[in-house]
Amino acid sequence: MHGQGFFFQAFVYLTAAVISVPIAKRLGLGSVLGYLLAGVAIGPFALGLIGEEGQDVMHFAEFGVVMMLFLVGLELQPSLLWRLRGPILGMGGLQMAFTASAGTGIALLFGLAWQPAVAIGLILAGSSTAIALQTLNERSLMKTDAGQSAFSVLLFQDIAVIPILAVLPLLAVVGHGADGHDAGHGTSWVEGLPGWAHTLVVLGAVAGIVIGGRFLIRPIFRFIAGTRMRELFTAAALLLVIAIALLMSQVGLSPALGTFVAGVVLADSEYRHELEGDIDPFKGLLLGLFFIAVGASIDFSLIAARPGLIAALVGILLAVKLGVLFVIGRAFRMGLDQNVLFAVTLAQGGEFAFVLFSFATGNGVLTPEVASPLVAVVALSMALTPLLMLLNERLLLPRVGTREESGREADDPHGDKPVIIAGFGRFGNIVGRLLRANGVDATVLEFDSDRVDILRRLGLKVYYGDASRHDLLRAAGAADAKLLILAIDDHEKALQMVHTARTHFPGLEVMARATGRVEAYELMDAGVEHVFRETLDSSLRLGVEAMRLVGHSGHQAFRAARIFRAHDEECLEELAAMRHDRRAYLRRARERIADLEQVLAQDRRTALDSDDAAWDPESLRDEIQEFYADDPPA
Repeated sequence: MHGQGFFFQAFVYLTAAVISVPIAKRLGLGSVLGYLLAGVAIGPFALGLIGEEGQDVMHFAEFGVVMMLFLVGLELQPSLLWRLRGPILGMGGLQMAFTASAGTGIALLFGLAWQPAVAIGLILAGSSTAIALQTLNERSLMKTDAGQSAFSVLLFQDIAVIPILAVLPLLAVVGHGADGHDAGHGTSWVEGLPGWAHTLVVLGAVAGIVIGGRFLIRPIFRFIAGTRMRELFTAAALLLVIAIALLMSQVGLSPALGTFVAGVVLADSEYRHELEGDIDPFKGLLLGLFFIAVGASIDFSLIAARPGLIAALVGILLAVKLGVLFVIGRAFRMGLDQNVLFAVTLAQGGEFAFVLFSFATGNGVLTPEVASPLVAVVALSMALTPLLMLLNERLLLPRVGTREESGREADDPHGDKPVIIAGFGRFGNIVGRLLRANGVDATVLEFDSDRVDILRRLGLKVYYGDASRHDLLRAAGAADAKLLILAIDDHEKALQMVHTARTHFPGLEVMARATGRVEAYELMDAGVEHVFRETLDSSLRLGVEAMRLVGHSGHQAFRAARIFRAHDEECLEELAAMRHDRRAYLRRARERIADLEQVLAQDRRTALDSDDAAWDPESLRDEIQEFYADDPPA
């Protein structure tokens, strides 16, 4: 059934995913295990729907890991990196050092020379960023102590791949691979260069990414954003990731690490959330393809030929990593339940191991006879991780109890803001500045790229993006935010945002700007309880000043405006329900206008009968404060 073309292979992979993942989710196994089982089912050792081309798919699917690390980098603002420096360097450094040392020692006990033993220890010390983060996110565990600690360790591991790639060629003990060239480099720019030149090229490439991300990428994205064509921005985002991945491959480094660096550089960019929203769907699909390819790549014939050895190696890998991680968690004073979760999450081998084993084999560090069983061990350990997580949830947690502090959920290690403001023009920027001046942090989204540029120059942190997209709202923290303020002047777009928020984030309170009554009615119909007509308050303030200039007392003018406002808000809600019956609407509107005029006339007569000189300052102050409750005077 092989060789029937790209469409047949796409059909096989997508069918396997669509069938297996929902079943796995329904059984509580998680999507990762569903993808892995799908790969096993369609692989050459089960149904045989894919064969050697599965290896080509693996190379393509690894691009999902590249995209994931780019998105991870986008989340790592320098302030967050600085805040996590202790766990990253402490927990991550200790985990790599202890696990690599233990792996080296065990490899020496198996009779290997010290060079391949060191290589094996370094390669197996890493964990799967894709599986760990996907599993933690699915279970909403990223904000726990275990989730944050695992994230820190994974960061250190991903960064550590760079020096590991540099060290592996120095450990060569045999000739290069059978193909006679460096499997890790191929036709790269650094092939055949002396060590010092290789180092300069690598440093130059990394420096180019940093400098380009800081000074070149933003103007390019600003120009593209000015076209208002979403598909063009998506194409530019994919082009950026692919270009960096290609550059890293040409200098002999991991593409995933290059895109990770680029993500960190762009973490403070105004286009951060838009990039996340555009790339996330591709990342999710390619990661699923990666997990399927991992499942399909498990060599069951090798496992069947040496089942005892493979099982022992998988058990040793899991036991060593579980032990090291548990000890480190205890040293950093993690609670028992969080410590167990931390250890179980990172106990598997990592996806970089597939690349590193191939690199080590091509550079003569390991022989294929040594590397092949270890590749199977890594794949099996990755496949077992969701099961270990399930056993932890079903068997261990009920025994040790959940000891996460009840107030922990209020912590916000990623810097998510309680308020999201969509639109930062003449209306939204006043709201945002008022909140900021009073210590209320807000994530601001603005779709006008020119305005974003100007506001950023003024020192205001504004992100480019269309807040009607649920993926962008999620990237901006809508799942945890308390309030969404719609301050845009595009009414249709505002209604789309309301629908998106109501559908995907039902717990998010919405406040919306309306131009007039018609827009306010439609927003109220959409479920918005807090609607603010942009001209009401300024019109009333102008009316108050006009009354004072023609001779009315300030007290009387403020009272009249307050009564008018209360009456108008009440009238708005009443007329909203009958606006589709035009005759009834007009009749009731005339009645309400007459009622208001009578109320104001009665209030004016009451004021004339009273002694104006005997104003109550406290009462007047209360009335003014009440009037300006939603619109403080300048």
